Amino acid sequence: MSMGKQGPKTAVPRLRFPEFHEADSWKPTKLSELLRERKQRNRDLKFGTGEVLSVSGEHGCVNQIELLGRSYAGASVKEYHVVETGDLVYTKSPLKKNPYGIIKENKGEPGIVSTLYAVYHVTESAHSTYLDHFFSRDFHLNSYLQPIVRKGAKNDMKVNNSAVLSGEVLAPNKLEQKKIADCLTSLDGVIAAQGRKVEALKAHKRGLMQQLFPREGETRPRLRFPEFRNAPEWSESRLGQLVELQSGATPSKANPEFWNGNIPWVSAKDMKQLFLEDSEDHISSAAIESGAKTVPSGSLLILTRGMTLLKDVPICVVRRDMALNQDVKALRPKNGVESMFLAFLLIASKERLLAMVDIAGHGTGKLDTDGLRDFGLAIPKPEEQQRIADCLASLDNQITAETARLAALKTHKQGLMQQLFPVAESVAA
Repeated sequence: MSMGKQGPKTAVPRLRFPEFHEADSWKPTKLSELLRERKQRNRDLKFGTGEVLSVSGEHGCVNQIELLGRSYAGASVKEYHVVETGDLVYTKSPLKKNPYGIIKENKGEPGIVSTLYAVYHVTESAHSTYLDHFFSRDFHLNSYLQPIVRKGAKNDMKVNNSAVLSGEVLAPNKLEQKKIADCLTSLDGVIAAQGRKVEALKAHKRGLMQQLFPREGETRPRLRFPEFRNAPEWSESRLGQLVELQSGATPSKANPEFWNGNIPWVSAKDMKQLFLEDSEDHISSAAIESGAKTVPSGSLLILTRGMTLLKDVPICVVRRDMALNQDVKALRPKNGVESMFLAFLLIASKERLLAMVDIAGHGTGKLDTDGLRDFGLAIPKPEEQQRIADCLASLDNQITAETARLAALKTHKQGLMQQLFPVAESVAA
């Protein structure tokens, strides 16, 4: 069957606010009808740090600000673009998620950016925050910029600032733009508030742990639960007296029967959270029969070799029987030692553990096993261990729940944007 002639592209979003149900379909609009480039430059402008806009700043603009007021390519930077509130700024800085650069609205006070950037102000047909949300999605930004990208002499991405306005975007009338922008901005506020709640809980936990565990060289914490305020001081001990250390191993990669079974096999890449329910790699019962060993649920794992040790000492608690590779040590608590208490105690002692990390071959971090055994700790009686563990575990559960809510809000926003922003389709002529 032959296809009819295709007419101009048009679109209707899958989700539309009630007052726009009968409005016209969205049609492609030249970005030059929505934005105008500010081409004026300001010479020898004096500025303060509060006037320089940054991608990491509260105004949400662009980076490379380190070039301002400094020299580059043998020339001093003496010219700047002034950015007004509501202007959009485009930077060609290559980023992992945005290889062609970023376009962001200046939501704050007027400021300045390098002339390496393009600065655009909105026309009467556009709403700046709508365009900020529209270009915040990688799909819209990258798919829009990709056709006008040119590779420079060093194979880097080049986009002519004026050419940025040459393409077409889907945009409704300004009233509908504003409605979409207000909706997404409101949701951003909810997401930001939830993010602050999660960070506040994490900060509270860090502060509480500093109070609940004694400082190095001390045997009495600054904060104690009422029922233990008159209890004896904590007993000084060594980690090797509190746990049995067990090493891991890697079954032969040459034997496929040892792999892809149902037994989790933990390596450094899995140790990104406190509780481990599973791992990326698995071994088989044949590997266990050939000498690989598992550790029981409740065991602690600590990374003893790897690049990660240069900045962190991962500590995990396994929630099921698991095997581990040779870069990980299992700590199996002895009688009288509550595993969750010990996990939190070691987490509270990470600065001291990090200080023990040596540099092995190829710059890899290494924790000496004998040094771990000799690592000094103070612990209370089992009853107080359990009380502290229960308190911190409860706070951890709250943090996990609030973090899940934050992730759900972000997923909801992504889905909502997919509904609010349509994809153009050709209509038959």
